[in-house]
Amino acid sequence: MIFIDSFYTDGKWRAAGERPQHMLFNPATEEAYGKVALGTAQDVDLAVEAANRAFPAFASTTVEERAALLRAILHVYTRRYEEFVAAITLEMGAPVRLSRAAQAATGIDHLNATIEALMSAEPVLRRGNATIHREPVGVCALITPWNWPISQIMAKVAPALAAGCTMVLKPSELTPLSAQLLAEVLDEAGVPAGVFNMVHGTGPEVGAALASHPGIDMVSFTGSTAAGVEVAIRAAPTVKRVCQELGGKSANILLPDVDFAREVPLAVGMCMDNTGQSCNAPTRLLVPADRHDEVLEIAADAAEALKVGDPQDAETDIGPLVSRLHMSRVQAMIDTGLREGATRVTGHNRRKPLPEAGYFVAPTIFGGVAPDMTIAQEEIFGPVLSVIPYRDEEDAIRIANGTRYGLAAYVSSADAPRAVAIAARLRAGNVHINGGALGADVPFGGYRQSGNGREQGSFGLEEFTEIKAVLHP
Repeated sequence: MIFIDSFYTDGKWRAAGERPQHMLFNPATEEAYGKVALGTAQDVDLAVEAANRAFPAFASTTVEERAALLRAILHVYTRRYEEFVAAITLEMGAPVRLSRAAQAATGIDHLNATIEALMSAEPVLRRGNATIHREPVGVCALITPWNWPISQIMAKVAPALAAGCTMVLKPSELTPLSAQLLAEVLDEAGVPAGVFNMVHGTGPEVGAALASHPGIDMVSFTGSTAAGVEVAIRAAPTVKRVCQELGGKSANILLPDVDFAREVPLAVGMCMDNTGQSCNAPTRLLVPADRHDEVLEIAADAAEALKVGDPQDAETDIGPLVSRLHMSRVQAMIDTGLREGATRVTGHNRRKPLPEAGYFVAPTIFGGVAPDMTIAQEEIFGPVLSVIPYRDEEDAIRIANGTRYGLAAYVSSADAPRAVAIAARLRAGNVHINGGALGADVPFGGYRQSGNGREQGSFGLEEFTEIKAVLHP
């Protein structure tokens, strides 16, 4: 059994002592493999105090010094890469192929993109008689989710360090192993004492304490929209900066001129990737009404072809969901879709039965989905795709924009200029045209209730800075 019984504060591991504990279960087997101590508001106080003590000295470091620190972190992280792969696969059930090629790889991607952004940034601009300076925002609270554990941590830690900020990280209590490894990497790489601190715990306890703490200057939060609202409310009395990447219900518009035999399986794969547990997953497939039935047949075949099972198997496409509770939530949404009249064309009577143990949900395709159905409006965060028919291009755009979210959107067309014109009318932070991929140097974030602010590359670096104008005679 693994027991994570310490927090990283002021450059050293501090025993948690008598603290509540959260049991850790392997989502593929339902067997307990460890437990993690859960911090309290008092643990947050100690970490915030350490970060405030460390801030003046770290804020005064040079760009070259901070770049050298990030390169040292990259070196240690790369050496311990396979440990991250194993941890992510165990704690959240990501198929090992995905953990190696994408989940753990994003740590390297974010570090490289941040180093490039730091070295190419203009520290001082001139405007008339003024010099404009970007300075570190201060002590930052970083609250991260379980679905892309290292990606979301590194997308915050790297730019915070690059900007000269100090920080307190609260990783998800569901995925503490990869966070623990990263703290070890930062310690070995020589991050100065107090610059990086980590307290394990729950959102209602540790997350709330961080969001409301008067010693915190900025909160960077990734998670559900509901939780983001709570963070913003708690942060408001101290008027601290809040940067949030929240939920999504991304539309994938297939225009009539595409090769449906090629595009529909790709659409299914993008939705089901990471077992559907990605905030920017294209979970609404918008197709011409007269091609709806054809699309359902292709989508069902593509979903049935996916291998669901042991995430340690290199051939597995879809692993388990992260927890029993989350599995229950996803299944409840599937039941809601059936109750509201959607047609489930796969996800039941599978050709290959699901494993007897583990938090598995079969890849599920719904057809005949109306835009106002719950499964077309609410984030499911599981391997569930809703196929929605549209009448014409205007109808497709209306449906795509017809949710409270605005994180990502996808458009496929044989006519690239037509796709670009549609992209201009979609209210989303990222629009992928004909399979265009998201890189770590591209801004990531959403419109409306998908959040505010941007992460990644130079845009993510700017979020951790304040702008000061120095006026000269």
